[in-house]
Amino acid sequence: MRILFTGGTGKAGRHVIAHLLGLGHKVLNLDLQPLDQPGVANRIADITDAGQVFDVMASYADFDELDPGTGVPRFDAVVHFAAVPRILLKSDNECFRVNTLGTYNVIDAALKFGVRKVIFASSETTYGVCFADGTRQPDYLPIDEDHPTVPEDSYAMSKLANEVTAQCFQRRSGADIYGLRINNVIEPQDYARDFPAYLADPALRRRNIFAFIDARDLGQMVERSLQVDGLGYQVFNVANDTHSVGETSDALIARFYEGVPISRAIGPRESFYSNAKAKALLGFAPQHNDWRAKLG
Repeated sequence: MRILFTGGTGKAGRHVIAHLLGLGHKVLNLDLQPLDQPGVANRIADITDAGQVFDVMASYADFDELDPGTGVPRFDAVVHFAAVPRILLKSDNECFRVNTLGTYNVIDAALKFGVRKVIFASSETTYGVCFADGTRQPDYLPIDEDHPTVPEDSYAMSKLANEVTAQCFQRRSGADIYGLRINNVIEPQDYARDFPAYLADPALRRRNIFAFIDARDLGQMVERSLQVDGLGYQVFNVANDTHSVGETSDALIARFYEGVPISRAIGPRESFYSNAKAKALLGFAPQHNDWRAKLG
């Protein structure tokens, strides 16, 4: 496939792009900073400027596309990860502006140029737990895509607004637009550096619902989203099968989730952030669940 990827220079994006390149896809990275990775062409552009987004959406990806003499080819898919990645980096209103306007521009341009598959990054934060003021308990466990989304912060608000924007674009266009509610992204080097602290103090992972997504498995999730057509508008939780601390699920529930309804049996190491929908509809099968083996 010929894929336009926004935000590919970021922590998550660079791993997903590497995965897509390994599958033989052609990827053009739209970002404010170039990605220094063999096989990737970069276009420096601002997603909040509709003109720049439209120009990139209708442009050559690299010099080799000039050779056939048949004009600019169309992108087969757009993967949209570009965003202010969390709160406390920019002013709250700027975070909301960049993320919502940027997503509108990217989806609008993609559909107007005939793209029929758009994958966009939403977030675990939409459930209102991660960046809450104080402790915000989930309504039930495990958290699935039917759980209420009532966040309090500008970043999560922007992601929830983007989901509504995507759903509205899908209704008019009939294209496939899938939103990925991505949990905390863990790179391979993060295990040895960070996870010993999580073993010592599980409370460090409460705001992430004790879950994680290995960056390489996120690449597989994007791959599966690109391969499975015909689902219309969908949102998917994206997490590994296991939680990210040493205590058992029962111990975590007793310590952190007293009184929270449990909707079904939860395995002793099973994530509280359900990926069952992605498995059922996309065939998602994360491979990097056993982080304990990576600690040496």
